Amino acid sequence: MTTPDARNSPWIYRYRPAPDARVRLVCLPHAGGSAPFFVPVARALSPDVDVLAVQYPGRLERRNEPLIESLTELAARVVDELVPWTDRPLALFGHSLGSLLGFEVARLLTEKGHPPVRLFASGRRAPDVHRAEFDYALDDQGLLRAMAELGGTDPRILADEELMRMALPVIRADYRAVETYRYAAGAPLGCPVTVLTGGDDPKVSAADAAAWRAHTSGAFEVVTLPGGHFYLVDHHEKVTDLIADRLAAPAPTLR
Repeated sequence: MTTPDARNSPWIYRYRPAPDARVRLVCLPHAGGSAPFFVPVARALSPDVDVLAVQYPGRLERRNEPLIESLTELAARVVDELVPWTDRPLALFGHSLGSLLGFEVARLLTEKGHPPVRLFASGRRAPDVHRAEFDYALDDQGLLRAMAELGGTDPRILADEELMRMALPVIRADYRAVETYRYAAGAPLGCPVTVLTGGDDPKVSAADAAAWRAHTSGAFEVVTLPGGHFYLVDHHEKVTDLIADRLAAPAPTLR
């Protein structure tokens, strides 16, 4: 396990530092997820892209810190931590909860004069498409069933009572953050948006993915790959190749 970067933030991990890269990719985990999920992304993209994986409070090395149950509060905290990294262009990649978070982070970075060069929104419907999805008030067994249905978690981990006893409060808090989030109308992003989704994802329909178009005045695309909600695990190479391709274009001059 790597340690937090020398900029002294427990929020930001660089598993494969790329000091000469011309662009940075900020990776935002899914509900219940943590920064190490993006170790393969850092390995695949370095040294051309400097990957920053965000570690939310309440998990792994930050397990004794209070959980954040508001997505907009979490976005504000993440942006505060990213400002020191804006000496180079930033792109954002979020999966599921991370996609909503990436959208709000992109808005706040833009307000601060550091607009991202691209948003990759994976495994999540557009921010303004709201419908009940996770019941964070479920008992522990109900939450475990919900996780199993989505996939992406090793069944051996789900069966480990000690591990799940530590993980369930984090998952419940993350589900609460998603379910209580409400989109606030505002100007669309100016950066390109790439939406990635699994063709069999029960949480994201084709219409849900296409609805992201309204949230950018820049270029827009939907890329659908085989698989369910965690399609990106099975298609890691295709996903990282796509990221590398989209970030290879010349970046705009920083303001």
